[in-house]
Amino acid sequence: MKTLYAPWALFLFAIGATAQPPAAARAPAVRITLEQAIQFALQHNHALQAARSTIVQNQAQEITANLRPNPTLSWDSQFLPLFNLSQFNLTYLNNSAQFDLGLGYTIERGKKRQHRLQAAQDQTAMTRSQVADNQRTLTFNVAQQFVAVLLAQSMIELAQQNLASFQQTVDLSDVQARAGAISEGDAIKIKLQLLQFQTDVSSAKLAKVQALAALRQFVGFESVPDDYDVDGTLDYQAVHGDLETLKMLAVNSRPDLLAARQGITAARSQESLALANGKRDLDVSFNYSHVADINSGAFFFNMQIPVFDRNQGEIARTRAAITQSQELAAAANEQVMSDVVDAFEGVHTNDQIVLLYRSGYLDQTTQSRDISQYAYQRGAASLLDFLDAERSYRANQLAYRQALANYMVTLEQLRQAVGTRSLP
Repeated sequence: MKTLYAPWALFLFAIGATAQPPAAARAPAVRITLEQAIQFALQHNHALQAARSTIVQNQAQEITANLRPNPTLSWDSQFLPLFNLSQFNLTYLNNSAQFDLGLGYTIERGKKRQHRLQAAQDQTAMTRSQVADNQRTLTFNVAQQFVAVLLAQSMIELAQQNLASFQQTVDLSDVQARAGAISEGDAIKIKLQLLQFQTDVSSAKLAKVQALAALRQFVGFESVPDDYDVDGTLDYQAVHGDLETLKMLAVNSRPDLLAARQGITAARSQESLALANGKRDLDVSFNYSHVADINSGAFFFNMQIPVFDRNQGEIARTRAAITQSQELAAAANEQVMSDVVDAFEGVHTNDQIVLLYRSGYLDQTTQSRDISQYAYQRGAASLLDFLDAERSYRANQLAYRQALANYMVTLEQLRQAVGTRSLP
């Protein structure tokens, strides 16, 4: 008997070995916090890297703007006997032919090079602030998506708890139906209700997979592996800063507002450059000539007379651009104030909602569910009362977690509106 059933024992052992939980069910190898996710995004997000390359491009334009004009070299030979080559000798070249060699240089007037460099540097400074504003937006997107993952994980835990709890009720109802304590119809109704809890678990798992995929797109696919997860929970953090303090902090911290102000400086630099370009440059050249065995030199000076073209159109355009930049800066300042007010009121409203749930509503729905379940299991309450209490508990728990997630998102919106993650 021992040798007969030994192969079957090995076969059953092999089946048990292959029936282990899949790799996806095990704990993920990498778990990242919110701050780590933000750092990964700032380092590896491809859209942000593309935006940062504009800074390098502007720095290259600074090099171009600071370049001086190239000198010009010219030469010529005249009176060569092309159709009488018998005269083409050293004596003829020395006494009858003419050779000229010239070197010229353009002297820029009005400090054009300095104004070009200043305009390019001001443009680079504005670009840096614009890239910093891209980082601000990316940070908010990462935080918002991180909260979405936390909400999905919280929904999974709640759905699994509800499923496990209701499964006990289903098992008990089967026992009661066989014993005749409840009708077969009530037992079927309870089993049908189990489908909703199973669907909740599947939907929550799908939501988390999708949220993790969206978050990975922000932080960079090379930053985390396929089976990564987040480290954190839905949490409540009170904000104590007043509205005026947050407004002042935003005025000093928002990179888009700084970029708008720098746009005014850049526009004024362009006006100064346009005024400088209105001044005509002086072309100076020196020519060496060899004619009839005589060596001579000559200086030449050339400059346009600004009678018609004094760069009037470009000067007028740049002055209009200054007005445009000033209006854009004023609009940016108003947008910052509006963003802070909206975000502050959003945090305040969602804070009140979360505190309402914490003030007793959660405990009351939990107690109502537990009492109805206890009473129903002992025949002191109807099936309708028990299922209604179960639905109320589930709805309140879902609403509370959603309210907590909304509060965390509005808190991130406030950080984005202020322009810093350090709130007072």
